[in-house]
Amino acid sequence: MPLGTLDRSPPPFFKQGPSALSKLVVFSALALFLMVADVRFKLTAPIRAAIATALYPVQWLILQPVNAAGEVRNFFQSLHSAQASEGDALRRLAAQAERSLQVEQLDLENRRLRELLAMRERITTPATGAQVLYDSADPYSRKVVIDRGQTHGIVPGSPVIDESGVLGQVTRVYPLISEVTLLIDRDQAIPVLNARTGVRGVAYGQPSASGDGLELRYTLANADINQGDLLTTSGVDGVYPPGLPVAQVREVERRAESSFTRVACTPLARMQGTLHVLVLSPVGPLLPPSPLPASPARSARPAASDTTNAGPRTAP
Repeated sequence: MPLGTLDRSPPPFFKQGPSALSKLVVFSALALFLMVADVRFKLTAPIRAAIATALYPVQWLILQPVNAAGEVRNFFQSLHSAQASEGDALRRLAAQAERSLQVEQLDLENRRLRELLAMRERITTPATGAQVLYDSADPYSRKVVIDRGQTHGIVPGSPVIDESGVLGQVTRVYPLISEVTLLIDRDQAIPVLNARTGVRGVAYGQPSASGDGLELRYTLANADINQGDLLTTSGVDGVYPPGLPVAQVREVERRAESSFTRVACTPLARMQGTLHVLVLSPVGPLLPPSPLPASPARSARPAASDTTNAGPRTAP
């Protein structure tokens, strides 16, 4: 084949078209034109609105998994936060409840201490403040132990009172502690005075299963005594100062077959649960002074003198 008949033009597959620089210039000018037209004449606003309307369902479907994952995350975060808040609230509530109990206990203790100080101001007998440590372990007696003893000037027989009235009497004294026998013990007795009638009597401890109390024994059947009468210390024993509240008459039982009336009384002092007390000094000596024993030498001398004197009288 002759060479002149060959087609030297490149096939369509290898045709390059416009150069890259020409395309850059054309498309840059077109983009600039569209931007200017959009700014000046708002040409693309309807197109964008139509495209946004058409793509909204697609966007909504695509965002649903993302929103669901966010809701699940928020749910667990909220649940954890709620549980943590509940735990903090329970701890604060427990702390507030404990503090409330402490405040109530302190308020009760302060009120009783103020009443005890008021009782101390009313009496003229020297008094020593003490705290009740514990109750006695003996189930057949009614005793408590206080934190004052011989080193604090406590002596046996000293009256013990609280903010309401007479509590008992010191029966045993140790160097640092003392034992107080309560009025409701069966071995305790206290002279009392009916504040309404002025009649004196003796109240004895009356422990019982139904409730510990006092009994005003040897009261005549025709005695003027009524329920609610106030009994105070009479002061005739030289131990308790006069005028201290002791008990209140709870029941008066007059029996036809007996010449005495059964009188049950309720002590005014708190026999259980008291914390602070006052230990009073006895008003007078508890026992009369014992006589001095005679000296053997002194008692022997008169006998010897009598014998000596008797000798000459009988001699011839």
